[in-house]
Amino acid sequence: MAIALILIDDHPLFRKGLSHLLETHGADIKVAAQFSGIKDALDWLHGGGECSVALLDRNLRDEDGLALVPELKRRGIKVIMLTVAEEAHEIRQAVEAGVDGYVLKTSEPEQILQVISSVSLGSGMRRAPVMDESMRGKLAPDSGNRLSSRELEIVGLVARGMSNKAIGDALGLSDNTVRNHLRSILEKLALDNRVQVATFALKHGIGHKGGAS
Repeated sequence: MAIALILIDDHPLFRKGLSHLLETHGADIKVAAQFSGIKDALDWLHGGGECSVALLDRNLRDEDGLALVPELKRRGIKVIMLTVAEEAHEIRQAVEAGVDGYVLKTSEPEQILQVISSVSLGSGMRRAPVMDESMRGKLAPDSGNRLSSRELEIVGLVARGMSNKAIGDALGLSDNTVRNHLRSILEKLALDNRVQVATFALKHGIGHKGGAS
């Protein structure tokens, strides 16, 4: 059975291109409707429109797309946040809002299709969103055990969106020391950037004091 999907984004050209991509390359995907804002999407839903997955941009002209998440979830619709935002606090807010997936607009087409498929099959993580491969990384179950207590502490602060300077101020460390710790964290976890570190923290429930939240 085809995945009935709605697309909510305020850029017409992007919507048109993505809709074409999904229906051309996603054999099991049908774009049921597309909208530029929350009101139009709600009107469609209240009018009897049905879908199983929503691809939702967060920045919808003076609107926060996250405001639509509760209504979508109430209707049993899986929500994938499709955005350009890579900041850790953006990821955390999306997770806390209950989204089922989070993928960057810069992702490769096959990555977007993979996330849609995974989310529709219910294989998303309970507390963290299904990420595209560039954000998720390939983490071993015991990856966190490789980190020292200080490194876990820093991972938790990165997940809160704090800069190196802010982390240094909070922990009484120099910027250079924080950079060295981050370099060690990236090497131990085989990650490439801060976004992946933040995602690791969210997936493993690492709080700002380095322990499970």
